[in-house]
Amino acid sequence: MLDIAEELHRWVEQGRDFAVATVVAVTGSAPRQPGAALAVDSEGTAIGSVSGGCVEGAVYELCRQALTDGAPVLERFGYSDEDAFAVGLTCGGLIDILVTPVRGGVTPAALRAAAEGQAAALARIAEGPADLLGHALLVHPDGSYEGGLGGHPELDRTAAAEARALLDAGRTGTLTLGEEGSHCGQPLTLLIESSTPAPRMIVFGAIDFAAALARVGKFLGYHVTVCDARPVFATATRFPEADEIVVAWPHEYLGRTPTDSRTVLCVLTHDAKFDIPLLELALTLPVAYIGAMGSRRTHLDRERRLREVGVGEPALARLRSPIGLDLGARTPEETALSIGAEIVATRRGGSGASLTGAHTPIHHDTRLNPVA
Repeated sequence: MLDIAEELHRWVEQGRDFAVATVVAVTGSAPRQPGAALAVDSEGTAIGSVSGGCVEGAVYELCRQALTDGAPVLERFGYSDEDAFAVGLTCGGLIDILVTPVRGGVTPAALRAAAEGQAAALARIAEGPADLLGHALLVHPDGSYEGGLGGHPELDRTAAAEARALLDAGRTGTLTLGEEGSHCGQPLTLLIESSTPAPRMIVFGAIDFAAALARVGKFLGYHVTVCDARPVFATATRFPEADEIVVAWPHEYLGRTPTDSRTVLCVLTHDAKFDIPLLELALTLPVAYIGAMGSRRTHLDRERRLREVGVGEPALARLRSPIGLDLGARTPEETALSIGAEIVATRRGGSGASLTGAHTPIHHDTRLNPVA
């Protein structure tokens, strides 16, 4: 549900009643993962998606019914080969959908936190006794929480601790606990959704390729910063899509700005006086991706210079250079697409190879750098 928090928060502020359908479990192949949501308001307006189209119509009707009944419902959808028009997932998987009417309680607080870019986790009972279904707990990074799951107080404390751990990792997942917060008693399945601030993309080099990459970065959900030491080039007019424009020497800025395991660094300057001190520092940081633009000749010279300043082979192996996937790109937009594709492949554990004729999974379970 938190993936559409900004739109839902507006609905809350407007006083709308709505129902939210959230994917709580996936078996086999399915287009959306746990946490994906579709919402329908009392006037029939819909936002979001739970299946990429396979079962949207049926889930839409479940939401409308939940608004009428005022009660949560858990429904399973799967593949049917008996009727091409049957409600089901043509990809062959199974998904469990929790539909919850929203008229107040803790859920608006969770939406507000997610919409404002705050770190928070939302734990909801996705499977269990009917009177507990949909009960929610909002958990903050410090472990404090709001709301309640409607059971034993220890259940709230245990769920909050587990949700905080998933929030620290920036992950969404499910958890099975007993009604009293242990593994005893009737089991409850909790869906825990993590909302974290957008990951950072820092683009070094205020060139035309950077403008195109800023647009791709925003499309992929990154908070985009463009950094260049030359004030005549690093302007908001040239980079309207960027969240932030910084005029500074790249390595000096990188040394003082926060980064984490989700941050991606794109070095487009292909100028040794900028590149070498910047990459020397970047390759010591535990970031998700480091790529540098340039020809293969530039790449070989760059590696030589980095070795001369003491960068070892394990660190050099982290550098994606020349940057991007081999798409035959020529224009700034095509090049930005190839860089964005390489970032996604790195983040999701993909190979970057064509799916046609391949026998590898379409959706990878392994995420090298999880993002909420």
